[in-house]
Amino acid sequence: MSTFNTVVKFFVDCGPFLYPSLAMMTIGLAIAIERFIYLRRARSENRKLWDQLLPTLQAGKFKEAAGMVASSEAAIGKIVSHGLARMASARRREDIDHAMEEGMMEIVPRLEKRTHYIATFANTITLVGLLGTIIGLIKGFTAVASVNPAEKAELLSASISVAMNNTAFALMVAIPFLLIHAFLQARASEIVDSLEAAKITFLNLVQRLAGEQPRDQRASAGLAD
Repeated sequence: MSTFNTVVKFFVDCGPFLYPSLAMMTIGLAIAIERFIYLRRARSENRKLWDQLLPTLQAGKFKEAAGMVASSEAAIGKIVSHGLARMASARRREDIDHAMEEGMMEIVPRLEKRTHYIATFANTITLVGLLGTIIGLIKGFTAVASVNPAEKAELLSASISVAMNNTAFALMVAIPFLLIHAFLQARASEIVDSLEAAKITFLNLVQRLAGEQPRDQRASAGLAD
């Protein structure tokens, strides 16, 4: 029970500057949880679809692959869909690459969406905590100016302790927020790297199959002669 009372007293001593910090902390946690779930699901869906899609692409069954990605919401499906759509009108590697880059430009912002707010909240909460500390110190020094000299040391010590609670709370929230932001950024970058690798694999497969097709046609013509 004493621990509970200590925690309650800590929050009460922080004063009104605690409320905006708590609001930002709540919003930041909600964003962090939502982003973690989204990135985890996106990673799982991409891996599952790519494992199914790769053998089909290696076999040169592009129409079947187009049917697989048409109904998929996975990021890798969107990118491959752009590449397959461009293949209908152009076979050059550069043209297909540009089409898939357009798909990447649509996907990457979704992966990084709202993540930057977590770092912003971490910095803002720190500044709000420092502001609360400064305001608390100003009030403390103003209060001791008009009290009995015998009471000044005790009153000033109590005021400084209350003021420092704001900084302590701000740091307790800001440090985990910065770590969470770094973790989510790393997860998003990992997914982007996997999409880039899948894109290069797709382009190499298209180029290889396009190079094999003329040779097969020439071999068939030779047998016919």
